Amino acid sequence: MAEGGINSSESLVLGWETWYIEYMEVGQMKVMALDYGDARTGVAVSDALGMIVGYTTVVSEWNRERTAEKVAALVTEHKPERLVMGFPKNMDGTEGPRAALYREFAALVEEKTGMEVILWDERRTTVEAHNILRANGKKEKKHKKNVDAVAASLILEGYLNYMKLRRAEHESP
Repeated sequence: MAEGGINSSESLVLGWETWYIEYMEVGQMKVMALDYGDARTGVAVSDALGMIVGYTTVVSEWNRERTAEKVAALVTEHKPERLVMGFPKNMDGTEGPRAALYREFAALVEEKTGMEVILWDERRTTVEAHNILRANGKKEKKHKKNVDAVAASLILEGYLNYMKLRRAEHESP
């Protein structure tokens, strides 16, 4: 598993030079983001160019094994080139109390999909997702259905913006 985040001082385990060469050769890439939860896991998939969120859904499942299998089925269906999963960090940047559980689930997803899972700083994504739903007139009772997909979209947008910034940094003279 690799770790990263635009607000994180950590870098991707995948070395920058390797990532940059891969990114420049492949061009933009389709990315899938996960907002893992005990009962619901939000999923967001970018468009083929890795520019915007193109698809969202929520996997409603309590069993981690079945959740990972459903994620693997979505990977097969949408064919992303990269998987990113929200990772719980405290506001001071330390790992949150559920970090070990998230690492275990990421390893399970890697096993089921054969793809590396990049752990991405998810601080405040669920809070922001609730704010977005509230601002769009959604009643609190209806948030459960959508909040995880919105949070996954925010994780995906953060990662896509990070990729764009890194690319722009290395393209400028």
